[in-house]
This record gives sequence, structure tokens and C-alpha cells, in this order.
Amino acid sequence: MDSTVPEHTDSSGLGKGLKRRHMNLIALGGVIGAGLFVGSGVVIGGAGPAAIISFLIAGIITLLIMRMLAEMAVARPVVGSFYVYARQALGRRAGFATGWMYWYFFVIVVAVEAIAGGRILQLWIPMVPLWMLSLGLMLLLTATNMVSARSYGEFEYWFSSIKVVAIVLFLGMGALWITGLWPDSTPGLGNLVSHGGFTPLGWGAVLAAVVPCVAFYTGAEIVTIAAAESEEPKRAVARAMRSIVARIVTFYVGSILVVVTIQPWDTESVGVSPYASVLEVLGIPGVATIMNFIVLTAVLSCLNSALYTTSRMLFALTRNGDAPKFFTKLSRNGVPRRAILLGTTIGYISVACTYVWGDIVFNFLVNSYGAVALFVYLLIAVSQVVLRRRLEREDPAALQLRMWLFPWLSYATIALMATVILAMAFLPSTRSQFLMSGLTLIAILISYEVRKWLGKAGVDDESLSAAPLVGSADESVSQAEKRIESVETLGGSDIELAAAAQQEPNSHRHHRRQS
Repeated sequence: MDSTVPEHTDSSGLGKGLKRRHMNLIALGGVIGAGLFVGSGVVIGGAGPAAIISFLIAGIITLLIMRMLAEMAVARPVVGSFYVYARQALGRRAGFATGWMYWYFFVIVVAVEAIAGGRILQLWIPMVPLWMLSLGLMLLLTATNMVSARSYGEFEYWFSSIKVVAIVLFLGMGALWITGLWPDSTPGLGNLVSHGGFTPLGWGAVLAAVVPCVAFYTGAEIVTIAAAESEEPKRAVARAMRSIVARIVTFYVGSILVVVTIQPWDTESVGVSPYASVLEVLGIPGVATIMNFIVLTAVLSCLNSALYTTSRMLFALTRNGDAPKFFTKLSRNGVPRRAILLGTTIGYISVACTYVWGDIVFNFLVNSYGAVALFVYLLIAVSQVVLRRRLEREDPAALQLRMWLFPWLSYATIALMATVILAMAFLPSTRSQFLMSGLTLIAILISYEVRKWLGKAGVDDESLSAAPLVGSADESVSQAEKRIESVETLGGSDIELAAAAQQEPNSHRHHRRQS
């Protein structure tokens, strides 16, 4: 059984209700969205059976990015994760852009998933308007997030469990069909080459399909944000990143292999819903209902995680002076409720606009965030190179989990990620997303310059990059005093000064007051 945990974590004040089982399923379920069950059909249609290779390449890129992030998260577990690492490695502007891009990405995910969930529910209750169903889903999951981090974790645990069980069963049934153990099956791998070959549209199409595939994998990084509310953040991140990402790649690649082996890749139903297409071949009754339930579960899981992630990222932004302090306030359970409500409000405004103006608004939202997460991934990779060298100089013992073959594999990952982003600019199917996401980045950078001009930009925490996690027990009195002095020297906010002061032993704090 899971042991009880303290109510609060370090001086950030965030609740500490996430257990080991929550963390594992958050990492696993955060990546498995409706895109796998439905959107993967578009990739298969664009690359043929070689879509397997496209998903494998994208999975390897994601695995490398997550390994780089895990190195930083284990060495320096902090509230805000990669947003803080970007500040420490690349400066305030890069940190500001990273945090707000990620917040914007998941605010749009809130709207998109709420609309998608509402449309699925309309299949069963068509008399209820879409806006009302979307609002109901957002209010339900907002309420669960408002209670505690554990409430979020519990819902995500069960949502993710359903998705994982569905994929495992799908892979198992597919294996029985391919090996001839399923009743009336046609075993073999003939469909991989019998309809125009393994790469019917050429290797160029296979490489181009890597671009949307990378987007399917976004979400694994959520576990590094949630780690701040777990009892053992270092162990939680290390455990999740060592095994979970590899399992995710297996799920994606294995699922696509089953689809293109059982069904010809150019079958019309594969392009619409690959999972449903295969289940029909297997003779599973009630395919439409089963798939709608699974997709709805995936949508609710993404919506739940999006509400959680937007609130925690906004909370981290406030701690560094990159967002209004109004959103710093926490409930008695350590929940940033104001930050949650902001994400819900903006999400619902987007839903309302979509209801009034139709697909014009919906398409704008999708395009404006299409490449934003990839920009963040690139910044994560660059930050790792900078911080790794700094840690090797200042605190090599902190590098308990290391990026493989550093620095060359890190450089290769940066090059691969940059190539994926640049490819979006040249591919007709993704060019609009690249341009609109670029405008989103420009707007965020302009807002930073405005805040800087108004004197509201946060302090640069580069000098604090080697500081222990707030609240750690292994910091000496002299280190605590140096931390406070460094924050004071940099003109730190009241929140930062309070956080630093809380690390000082009581007797030493009294001595400072006397002096």
C-alpha cells in the first residue's frame, strides 16, 4: 500500500500528495493522447507502412530530449523544471519565453480537448449543445484539480490506466492475429510490402512524417513538473525517465506495426481511425462505442493534465517575477487555485469563441500552438549542454543521472530537433503551424521587452544555478547566508528572499536580526 505523505513540500508551499504510482502513470499517460488512437492514421496515410520508422525516429528524439531533461531534474529538482533551467542556462529572456510558451501550449490544449470531448459526448446526447458539454467537462476537472495535487494524480492514474490497458490488449490481439492464433486470421507480414512496397511514397515522405510524430510524443516532460509535489522528486524523475519513455515508444511503434500489418495502409478506414479499423477486422462487436470511450478517456486525461500543468507553470513564473504575484497565492492544501482558474477561464473563452465563430477560431488555436512545444524542447536541449558543463565545474556529484555520450549526443539531439522545426517551415501541411507558432513566440518576446521596460522583469538566477533544492537539509549555515546575500544582491523578490530565509537555521536567523 502507498504510505502517507506530508501535506506540504518545501518552502514553495505546494502540496505534496503525489505518490509513486501517480508519478509513473503521469509520465506514461501524459503522452498517450487521442492523437495515437485517431491522428496516427494521418501519418500512416502520408508515409505508408514505413510510418513505423517515422514513429521510431520521433520516439528516439523524444527519448534523448527526456534524458537530457532528466539529468537536470535529478541534479536540481526545482519548481518549474525546464523553465527554471532555461533561466539559469540561457538568461531571463529565454526562461520567460520557455515558461510562457509552455503555459500557452497547455492553455490551448485545455480548449482543444474540451471541444473534442464535447463532440464525443454529443454522439450519445445530441440534444445538449457543444458549449454546454465542453463547459461541463472543464468544470468537472477544474474541481478535481482545485482540491489537491493528489486529487489530480488519482484521476490521472485511472485515466492513464484505462489507456494503457487498451493499448496492451490491442497489441496482444494484434500479435495473435499476425501469428495465426486468432480465429479466422490471415497471419503474416504481407501487408507491409504488398501495397506499393514498404515505402510507397518514398523515404522523403517517411522523414517528413517525423515532424507530426514528434508532436504526438509531447507530454512526457509533465512528470518533471509534478515531481515538485512528490515525496522524493529526484527518485521519482529518475525512475520515470529511465523506463517510462522507452515503454511509450514501444506502445506507439508497436501499435502502428499492428495496424499496418493487419490492414492495408491505404484502406480508407485506417486514415479515419486506425484502431477502429483493426478492431473491425478482428470482429470485435461494438467497435464504435469502444473507440469513442477510449478516445474520450484520452481526451479527459489530456484535459486533466493540461489544467494541472498550466497552473504549476504559472505558479513557477510568479516565483521568479515573470508573472503577476496575484497568482502566487495557495490554498490550505497547497494548490494554486487562482492559476488553475485562469487556465480554465481562458480555455472556456476559446471554447465560446469556437462556438460563435466555428472552425475559424478552432483552426487558429490549433495552428498557433502547433510548434510551440517543439520550441520548448529545443530550449531544453540547449539548456542541458550549458548546465551540464556548469555542474561539472561546480558540483559534479549532483550528476547522478547523466546524458549518454555527452557532449556529442547532446549536440546531435539539438541538431535533430532544429531540423524537425525547420522542416515545418517547408512542408505544406505544417507551414501554417510554424508561422502561427512563430508569431506566438514573437508576441511572448515582445511582452518580455515591455515588462523589462516597465521594470517588472524577474531577476537573473544564473548565480543560483548550483543552489540546492529549496528546503534541502544538507545546506550549511554559511551556504544559507550566501544564498540570501546573493538574492539580495540581485534585487530578488519578497518571495525569493522568504524562500532563502526559510533555509536558515533558527539560531542563525536570530543572530542576523540582532546584528
